Amino acid sequence: MHIRHRLGAAAVATAALTFSVAAGSASAAALPHFDHHHSFFDWGSRAVFVQTDNTAGNAVAVYDREPGGTLAAAGTYPTGGLGGVLDGSVVDHLASQNSLVYDSQSDLLFAVNAGSNTVSVFAVNGDHLSLRQVISSGGTYPVSVAVHNGLVYVLNALNGGNVNGFYLVGDHLLPIPGSERSLNLNPASGATQFVMTPGDIAFTPNGSKLLVTTKANTNDIDVFGVNPFGQLSATPNVNSEPGDVPFALAFEGNNQVAVGEAGTDAVGSFSLGATGTLTPLSTASTGELATCWLVADGPWLFAGNAGSGIESSVLDTPSGALTLSGTTPTDGGTVDAAVSQGGQYLYVQTGLNGIVDEFQVGGNGSLTKVGSVTVPNAVGGEGIATS
Repeated sequence: MHIRHRLGAAAVATAALTFSVAAGSASAAALPHFDHHHSFFDWGSRAVFVQTDNTAGNAVAVYDREPGGTLAAAGTYPTGGLGGVLDGSVVDHLASQNSLVYDSQSDLLFAVNAGSNTVSVFAVNGDHLSLRQVISSGGTYPVSVAVHNGLVYVLNALNGGNVNGFYLVGDHLLPIPGSERSLNLNPASGATQFVMTPGDIAFTPNGSKLLVTTKANTNDIDVFGVNPFGQLSATPNVNSEPGDVPFALAFEGNNQVAVGEAGTDAVGSFSLGATGTLTPLSTASTGELATCWLVADGPWLFAGNAGSGIESSVLDTPSGALTLSGTTPTDGGTVDAAVSQGGQYLYVQTGLNGIVDEFQVGGNGSLTKVGSVTVPNAVGGEGIATS
């Protein structure tokens, strides 16, 4: 049931009173068939959204996906906020995943403005965006957004890190009273902000849990329970991954989680228990440098290796067994990626020169480059999504 329908009149009234708009190793043949070439969705909405994270003024560049997977510029839309740069960053100034998120249920796009501590909400109409709201993120330096069924949580990276929740009502966010949960990270750990800030926030597909990665600052994956009205458990189940530097999250069903592990340059898979405990299933080393970002496409996981300029293809079986399938060169500074609806194309954001590389996905997880575009004012930017 949609969260907007679950809210009683009293809950809506309470939220409204507090609302303020701020300025701001099986073989591939043994797997179930996954068709990359004849999906209805590949011929429906075909926009790709790219966040610049520019410190002079953040913006979202919109591209039409043409037949064959190439991208054509369709406009650039200011977010009404500022991008940011973490200390120690080189090709990814946010050091996070899911800083730009499209929600197909509401046709809304959510963008973080790390430099002004706000989140922007855009209405999406094909390849056109309309800015609906700029609201305080409830913390300092927002880097990641999670959306599920009318519920939105934002991950703020600095000052110890926290998460804050919002109800989605129409095309606006209403802060959830008492939703803030501190991550209690050490803001003065002696290392750079780039490695010591949290990296990703994501709901399980059924929305029952919310996961947060802390990277090198505790090397944890925190799992919060989510109650029917959107509030989180008072404390998370803390899953420690010493030395792994858990960065990005991807899901294969509600109870299987894949993690990009920057400390070991690997992808790990875990089963997720009812209480939020993660049990390791498998690990696949990429053999690359700075394996951070992760996106799922059917049985395939694609991992971005920022230090190598490489996208890794990893086969994820129903049992959670992982196998490195191949590697594909990208432009310099491989960071975030997004898969087209239907899974036929992969778009890889590269931060060194602000380029998005365009790939067709083969049935065996291979990537064939079909082109690339340079996004204006997006060097070091991170955040890419598809409709």
